[in-house]
Amino acid sequence: MFAEMKNTRTSELHLWSDEDTGLQAVIAIHDANRGPALGGCRLFSYKSSDDAIRDAIRLAQGMSYKAALAGVEQGGGKAVIMAPREIHNREALFKAFGRFVHSLGGRYITAMDVGTQTQDMDTIASITPHVSCTSQTGDPAPYTALGVFNSIKAALDASPDLSGDITNKRIAVQGLGNVGFALCEMLSNAGAELIVSDIDPAKVVQCEELFSARSVPPSTILSVECDIFSPCGMGGILQTDTVKELHCNAIVGSANNQLATPEAGLALHRQGILYAPDFLVNAGGLIHASLSHRGRPAQEINERIHDIGATLAKIFQRHRTSGEPVSLIADRMAENSLYGPELLQRSA
Repeated sequence: MFAEMKNTRTSELHLWSDEDTGLQAVIAIHDANRGPALGGCRLFSYKSSDDAIRDAIRLAQGMSYKAALAGVEQGGGKAVIMAPREIHNREALFKAFGRFVHSLGGRYITAMDVGTQTQDMDTIASITPHVSCTSQTGDPAPYTALGVFNSIKAALDASPDLSGDITNKRIAVQGLGNVGFALCEMLSNAGAELIVSDIDPAKVVQCEELFSARSVPPSTILSVECDIFSPCGMGGILQTDTVKELHCNAIVGSANNQLATPEAGLALHRQGILYAPDFLVNAGGLIHASLSHRGRPAQEINERIHDIGATLAKIFQRHRTSGEPVSLIADRMAENSLYGPELLQRSA
């Protein structure tokens, strides 16, 4: 655990157990130098507590990088709740989690993530003010999807074999949750040809009917021929061996921690596949959660999300100029913003 914290520069790790509700939760605060750590609360069935802790740490690090590249004055944090086999009282569970968040005195602000919803945030808000994405401020999913949509346009502009026009481009979307479905709607309205996959057949049918999407089984979505592959499910799907299955020009999706290892980013580079760093692409949700929590107007939120595409274009330009892998360029930009080049050189 401490080795993982050291390797990722995670500053704090908090554990909480509540016998009455069955709550077992982890909050990781990666960095709070830019402001209070902000990151969603994930409710997920982990195989072990080690997996839950590791996920919280990696996700919190991603939130720090995300805030740094998006220019958001927040630190990076994340909460994970180990989903019990059966939730007898969901409201009581999230009230207990709210007490956990409140105990940190505002150093961490929670929000929606996989497995949680606005009603859960409302329950947390009855205990602590350190929460965003309530029913008052809204679901961050459409804002995340908008950031992905703008990033896809930037990737199309940057790819030597494509153009910036989404019309008739084949885009494969893996995962049709709140973000993936909203993205499909945006892409369909822009004239894209959609290929979709999800473990929930009902969501697949809905996309087929509403967006004239073509569906493929989850086991084959990685290998479909497309212009853009958009992972919008769980992370860790891009490994050095699975990268070989890809038949796309670029990867632009909302899933966190898409690269299972740093070597996967290098493998994409060697294969000539343009990679849009997930912690920038999916920053729309963070921007919404942060600025709405501060009471900023919708116009400012939308303008900041639009800037995601411009930042990504700068990263792609550095990639073309230097020939370095995009994954390394993005990591270095985020780390320079967080720590400064002098500190990085001393710790190298």
